[in-house]
Amino acid sequence: MEGIAAANFGRRKLIHLVRHAQGKHNLEAEKSRDPLTSFDYLDAELSPLGWQQVRDQRKDVCSTGLLKGIEVVISSPMSRTLQTAVGIFHGEDGEDSTIVCRAPIIAYELCRERLGKFECDKRRSISHYRSCFPAVDFSLIENEDDVLWKGGDQIETHEAVRARAMKFTQCFKNCEIRSVFLFSER
Repeated sequence: MEGIAAANFGRRKLIHLVRHAQGKHNLEAEKSRDPLTSFDYLDAELSPLGWQQVRDQRKDVCSTGLLKGIEVVISSPMSRTLQTAVGIFHGEDGEDSTIVCRAPIIAYELCRERLGKFECDKRRSISHYRSCFPAVDFSLIENEDDVLWKGGDQIETHEAVRARAMKFTQCFKNCEIRSVFLFSER
């Protein structure tokens, strides 16, 4: 998992960008690109190393005091990003609740990575995620099923990705939130 990067937009917004921890598909892609087109890796979850990366990142976030000023956590609705966000900000069962971040975690479709032919980038139903991540707010996601992922050789154009990114930033441009953690795939 890459380190946390932060962008300061004037004095109004501080956005911490975080890529998900290692997914099972990332581990397999080191060997060959073929597994990425297999439904065995549909909406790939974190690998054991990915879970260790989440625990390590949580320790870093807690020790630096970043938990204190976060107003909201926004995550792509993919399993690996939700696992990373929830693991870092809500901790694990039995963990000291005094260091758990109380900022809401919101899943948002617009911050997904570039959509393409890889099955690991196809999301599951929102009902599935609600049962796995009860602390996450999915109210901003309009469709139960993944209508964005097309599969085959259809890859989202760079222009479409930029347009989606601009739409995402416009949603938060005028809100009062000043400190955000954003979790995505790339």
